[in-house]
Amino acid sequence: MTSRAALRGGSSLLRTATSSTPSASRPTLSAASVTARTITREPRRRFTCSARTMSSFYEWEPEGPSVKTEIPGPKAKAAIAELNEVFDTRSLNMLTDYYKSAGNYIADPDGNILLDVYAQIASIPIGYNNPALLKAAQGEQMINGLINRPALGNFPPADWADVLNSGILKVAPKGLDQVFTAMAGSDANETAYKAAFMWRRQHERGGAHVEFTEEEMTSAMNNQSPGASQLSILSFKTGFHGRLFGSLSTTRSKPIHKLDIPAFDWPQATFPQLKYPLEEHAEENAAAEKAALDEVEHLLTSYHVPPCAVIVEPIQSEGGDNHASPAFFRGLREITAKHKVLLIVDEVQTGVGATGKFWAHEHWDLPTPPDMVTFSKKAQTAGYYFGNPELRPNKPYRQFNTWMGDPARALLFRAIIGEIERLDLVNHTAKVGDYLYGKLEGLATKYPGQFANLRGKGMGTFIAFDNPNRDEFLKRAKSFGVNIGGSGASAVRLRPMLIFEQKHADILLEALEKVVKSFK
Repeated sequence: MTSRAALRGGSSLLRTATSSTPSASRPTLSAASVTARTITREPRRRFTCSARTMSSFYEWEPEGPSVKTEIPGPKAKAAIAELNEVFDTRSLNMLTDYYKSAGNYIADPDGNILLDVYAQIASIPIGYNNPALLKAAQGEQMINGLINRPALGNFPPADWADVLNSGILKVAPKGLDQVFTAMAGSDANETAYKAAFMWRRQHERGGAHVEFTEEEMTSAMNNQSPGASQLSILSFKTGFHGRLFGSLSTTRSKPIHKLDIPAFDWPQATFPQLKYPLEEHAEENAAAEKAALDEVEHLLTSYHVPPCAVIVEPIQSEGGDNHASPAFFRGLREITAKHKVLLIVDEVQTGVGATGKFWAHEHWDLPTPPDMVTFSKKAQTAGYYFGNPELRPNKPYRQFNTWMGDPARALLFRAIIGEIERLDLVNHTAKVGDYLYGKLEGLATKYPGQFANLRGKGMGTFIAFDNPNRDEFLKRAKSFGVNIGGSGASAVRLRPMLIFEQKHADILLEALEKVVKSFK
């Protein structure tokens, strides 16, 4: 088994020997069919130059973005109208032709090809129609998992331990050697919350060997204490942890997520609001982080529904790409350990290489590991890692559902890990991120106020900036060949894939400058 250290760095960038045989516009599901000609070559407006060749990693990308029509174009508009009859399209960003999307590029029904630095809300790790993933999808193990989808808690496949050890657990954060698999990020967080509640009550009873009382079992059926515990999860203002009932009570990013939904009476602490550039506001930022930590400690010791865990994102993604220093997170770990409260790190969006480390919390140099780390998105599967055996419930069926994840998605993550390792994509992302950030600093100087509060230095390609015309900025970016996303009230967030290269960064930078100029 390859070690995490080997996975995370050291080897040189390798190249694939992918075939360049042309394929049809609607390719069959085979690795050979998704190659250099997946996207049909038609006359179109291009945003390329001679230096911009195909991807160094895979030879199945187009040469660059191209825009033939407005977005959405006539074909997309017709298809959206048809879809809206049976499916809510009000949150639609772009109707997509996934058969013609390739690598870093997303296509639509009208033949428009955009450089995609939003990547399905940060969830595509190694490109559209990746040949390695197509090969994995055709494997006997994958097909077996798909058509015989098991109820993993009751009927796990005979090779489930091997699948976990060779995939999900191969990249487990340091100190966390077990996993509970789940369906999605919200599900991962909610099951982590349940583990925290059960752990705390187990300690209050005196250990796993102590049986539940008759009063506990009876009152639990009536949603009353002592069976229904009077405990909480502390989260941070402007944080996001999902939209299911429990996770929604810890989500604080936008009111639209929470309106009309019953919520738990759980505490929230202030997340440090740093000022940029960081080096010019070091004293103020340190004071803000200290105040936030003081507030956390106060809530842990005085809130009327006692917290048994704190959940935090390494970077508050949906809430506006808000950062804090490693010192802040080390302080948070020390406070939670001091008060015997669990620390849950939500790596749903930051995990799997985007920050130049496989897990973003590796940047913190923590004195002790987090108690749980949740994951999803780029992993294409979900769950939470843990190390303390006491976080396993004392009885079966307490942490349980029918599927408990999906073996097919776990196999997909294993294939993703293989490509990340083979191409050294974590180190690659760190280097490309440094290049991109440096160039954005130049644009911020050239166009004051248009790339405000640039943040993410040293964090791979997990970069963001604020723009006064954010929503229109995102819309115009499509006309210049780039699909890009936003977060919070004014942030433009970059979420490229791990195969994003310097040549793609140059295309992006050129498009961003054109967008800014279009407002003049």
